[in-house]
Amino acid sequence: MRKNLYFIILFFLVSCYTYQVKKPMDPVSDNKSGSKNNAALANNTAMQVKSPAAGSQNPNSQQMPVPINVQEKLTPNKNVKIDVDGKAYKIIVDRWEKDSLVAHPIHNPKKILKFHKSQINSERIAEKRFSQPIADIITVLAYAGIGIAVWSLLQ
Repeated sequence: MRKNLYFIILFFLVSCYTYQVKKPMDPVSDNKSGSKNNAALANNTAMQVKSPAAGSQNPNSQQMPVPINVQEKLTPNKNVKIDVDGKAYKIIVDRWEKDSLVAHPIHNPKKILKFHKSQINSERIAEKRFSQPIADIITVLAYAGIGIAVWSLLQ
């Protein structure tokens, strides 16, 4: 009986929603992804080699990563997980007051948290999203459990 109780509790604790860090778009990988982009890049490079003024500019050179604006990523009513001074918080964003983020923890709307935008690690902002692979695993396990239950009843 305890074993079944543990499975029931575990089933309700498993969620299809996970916190995922959104990767910024890499312009170098975008250029390599399509053949049309490669052809255009080759034509552009050939044009630059022919013109003497464009010799110092190279489109294939490493570009500096675009800085991530924390205020654009954390918009009101968004459910996110942020890293502030080494501590992780699961919050719902309320608003921005100048350079400070005003938010509340997910299960405690009465508690108000304030963070300065320089305290927030912009590379570790994870949004809550639906995870299809986890949903598929839960579905398969549920069908297997139902199948085992029916088989055990028929025996």
